[in-house]
Amino acid sequence: MKNVAVIGAGTMGNGIAHAFAQSDYKVQLIDISEASLKKGMDTIAKNLDRMVAKEKITEADKTKTLNNITTFTNLEEGVEYASLVVEAATENVDLKLKIFKDLDKFCPDDTILATNTSSISITKIAAVTKRPHMVIGMHFMNPVPIMKLIEIIKGYSTSAETYKTVAELSKKLGKVPVEVNDYPGFVANRILMPMINEAIETLYNGVAGVEEIDTVMKLGMAHPMGPLQLADFIGLDVCLSILNVMYDGFKNPKYAPCPLLVNMVMAGKFGVKSGEGFYDYKETPRAEKVAAMFC
Repeated sequence: MKNVAVIGAGTMGNGIAHAFAQSDYKVQLIDISEASLKKGMDTIAKNLDRMVAKEKITEADKTKTLNNITTFTNLEEGVEYASLVVEAATENVDLKLKIFKDLDKFCPDDTILATNTSSISITKIAAVTKRPHMVIGMHFMNPVPIMKLIEIIKGYSTSAETYKTVAELSKKLGKVPVEVNDYPGFVANRILMPMINEAIETLYNGVAGVEEIDTVMKLGMAHPMGPLQLADFIGLDVCLSILNVMYDGFKNPKYAPCPLLVNMVMAGKFGVKSGEGFYDYKETPRAEKVAAMFC
């Protein structure tokens, strides 16, 4: 398995492409937008530059990694020879279902289809294909090149062989695969998102300010990043989407998104990627500082 197609050149997609390419896999990075592909490749190059500067890799390693990635705007061409596809498109169930229908049609019969979804049912995604036993969740953590964890989520029909293949592949990337069953939010977000939502509720109720809430969690609970800053880093729109999936799945009010989060997303304040969230990232030095925390 040396040809891996990654769908989506955004934050998670370019990170996944980076991780595979740096581990010497041939990567086909696919996005409908040439501009998104260019931005994604620029991000990979910048992150590699940081790693070179910190002497984690050599300049030759950087060049080899970039040369391992080929970009495509045509899905059918991009997945033609893929042994594995990792979908990392927007966290929208209708979009993902459409993509997987197309993947099932365009990919070779033995291609494993994985999704980087943060919360959407693997079983539901697999059901639109003719190969549900070969559909699985690979939930990478952000920033992908640095974070060790991959949640490997088995859908109802995912075969033991598919799980074993993906788990072994994850180890070859230098990651730690953790087996998880298919329930809303899986493990990471089922625990993390209620904490972030509660931090937003705490702000909404006027208990403390943004910096104060984050400082309590960093200094008092030894978190490397406060929950509000982490929400900005994940993307407030993504946080809202995950909470909505869990609320719909469990029908439990503890997963209902805080009104402040809903309003911020409606106002276009998504965090780092939009330049403003709970913090202001419009000045490049601050945005660069957040990214450099991990690279």
